Amino acid sequence: MAMQNEFPKLRALAAALLAGACACQAAAPPADLSGRQRVGKASYYGGKFVGRKMADGSRMDPHQDNAASKTLPLGTTAKVTNLATGQSTVVTIKDRGPYVKGRIVDLTPSTARKVGITPENGVAPVAVTPIAVPLPDGRIKPGEAAGAAPPASPATLSRASRP
Repeated sequence: MAMQNEFPKLRALAAALLAGACACQAAAPPADLSGRQRVGKASYYGGKFVGRKMADGSRMDPHQDNAASKTLPLGTTAKVTNLATGQSTVVTIKDRGPYVKGRIVDLTPSTARKVGITPENGVAPVAVTPIAVPLPDGRIKPGEAAGAAPPASPATLSRASRP
């Protein structure tokens, strides 16, 4: 008889624990299919990530022009421009991250050097302008950089350079 009284309590406890666990998990940001330029900070992958699997299943090669984004779909090609130096390059989004507030893209060491990010400065204000965005139905949407995208304005530059 005592066991029968315990089951409802155990079920209630299990339900409460499951509800709490679900509430604690952070929801992934929605995919950005807009093709529009985003401004924020870029950093680069540390050496410990070399050879590790990226979100698309490939291995991180520090010499390739690959990047990580939390919101751009995997396979997106984008132009990354350092707003402080004007240097730019084209990357393919193959991984998820960065997971540091205010950062919008992680670059491989080779790509970071191309846009003027060094181990000494580590982070730079950038504009990430999609060229081609893969859509869920398999089509490719041209991004702002596919045409003549206007350069970032001084107002966006000052917002991106804030700490």
